[in-house]
Amino acid sequence: MRASLGPYQLVRRIGRGGMAEVHLAIAHGASGFARRVAIKTLAPELAGEPALERALIREATLAGRLHHRNLVAVHALGVADGAYYVVMEHVDAGDLAALLDGALAEPLALHVARELALGLGYLHAARDDRGLPLGLVHRDVGPANVLVSTTGDVKLADFGIAKATALADLTAAGARKGTYAYMAPEQLAGEPVTAAADQFGLAVTLIELVSGARPFDGDTPWATMDAIRRGAAELPALPPDLAAIAARALALDPRARFGSIDELGDAIAAAQRARPPAGAPELARWVLTRITT
Repeated sequence: MRASLGPYQLVRRIGRGGMAEVHLAIAHGASGFARRVAIKTLAPELAGEPALERALIREATLAGRLHHRNLVAVHALGVADGAYYVVMEHVDAGDLAALLDGALAEPLALHVARELALGLGYLHAARDDRGLPLGLVHRDVGPANVLVSTTGDVKLADFGIAKATALADLTAAGARKGTYAYMAPEQLAGEPVTAAADQFGLAVTLIELVSGARPFDGDTPWATMDAIRRGAAELPALPPDLAAIAARALALDPRARFGSIDELGDAIAAAQRARPPAGAPELARWVLTRITT
């Protein structure tokens, strides 16, 4: 691995997706200033691909205008030796998919889901400099894109997938974007995707956090996707209020889901009030047990 990228000292690779890598890096400044950041680059074998570079630039341009405590902050777009990179906030405990080992306590799972709903609500309502709606949909809500910190922060990541609904929903390779187990049926079918698709992903995530299992898992990816397309969820035994939330947010017809992600968030908040309180301190304690074991 190269030792530096522009003014940033690279420490180690901390993640890799289909097209990109993420590295922990240190930004140095005057008088001993140092700050940890995360840097996203194209995977080495894809470096220099014009279409993918344009996608990375679009990601940074989009995410750079978004500022919310439940979204990973993008600080800068840089270029070094002809290669573009995105400088992002470093969230120190990593993603939920790597930390999860079974279910969370219901109050804690609801806290995480509520925080995600707040971030998605901001994303869906985002406007451009003229005040016009951007029409953003994340399209890949799932534990792998939920970052948590040792102080109990919850942040949604990967805005390479968040985009205006008017744009095509295909990668350069022609594969559907998103993680299939959390994708809404209309997204799998290649139909127009609205903000209601993020409700679906959030509901699958909430069920997984509460029960330790996903509602559409099949023996193969194709079986899972077929179950999603048919609306054939196998819901675990859930309390009535959570079962009602899940059933509505997972509706096959997006028009039958909640009126907005904010409305779904309100339902989650109501479920929270019926349980013992849990928030950032409780999540921080859970995170520390996961990264020290």
